[in-house]
Amino acid sequence: MMRFVPLLLILLISCSPLKKYPLKSDKWENDIKFLESNDLEEACVEDCILFLGSSSIRLWKEIESDMSPYKVVKRGYGGAHFYDLIHYTKRLVKNHKPRAIAVFVANDITGKNNNSWYGDLKPKEVLQLFKFFTKEVKSIHGDIPIFAIETTPTISRWSVWDKISKTNDLIKDYTIRKENLNYITTRLDFLDSKGYPREKYFVNDKLHLNKSGYKLWSKIIKNNFKEKL
Repeated sequence: MMRFVPLLLILLISCSPLKKYPLKSDKWENDIKFLESNDLEEACVEDCILFLGSSSIRLWKEIESDMSPYKVVKRGYGGAHFYDLIHYTKRLVKNHKPRAIAVFVANDITGKNNNSWYGDLKPKEVLQLFKFFTKEVKSIHGDIPIFAIETTPTISRWSVWDKISKTNDLIKDYTIRKENLNYITTRLDFLDSKGYPREKYFVNDKLHLNKSGYKLWSKIIKNNFKEKL
């Protein structure tokens, strides 16, 4: 039996998302180094909640006041996908000792295949990347509570909302089955009575949140923290 163990390890390594989705450029390396340098002056410790993710996290200028009374530190970089975040996860979390980690990544399915290395991923592929992301976090922080903030319905990416919504559902179902994995659903609050994204919550690109959008987002997120932390 033991002679088959090395072969099994080779198969597991070869199937790792790190191998399947290698970094194809150092596009975000300077961003990651900048965030690491910020850790020297602003680390997330004690009762702090660490926010990771893409541009919606990076551009959240009023996150501290919006999320009050929760202490928060954000480590987002613009354009993040789960297929590149998995390569940076340990670097982004290792210098912190947070109470919990929240993650929002919304670029693996956009409807614009020419804007990413691998094109739009399938919902099941995004789920596998999310699973690996949580394993990377737990390899540093053990059984820390992780909150997955679902991808918001937007006018800009409405043509692929069916795929995004399916991805949301898969991740939600997975978190339900796992201890200390939590899911924050937001879609109903951002859709109008006809089931279409409310334009009043977005800036001109119809993708990123405006002040009102962030206020609503933070209210939903805080309600989940209050219930589960």
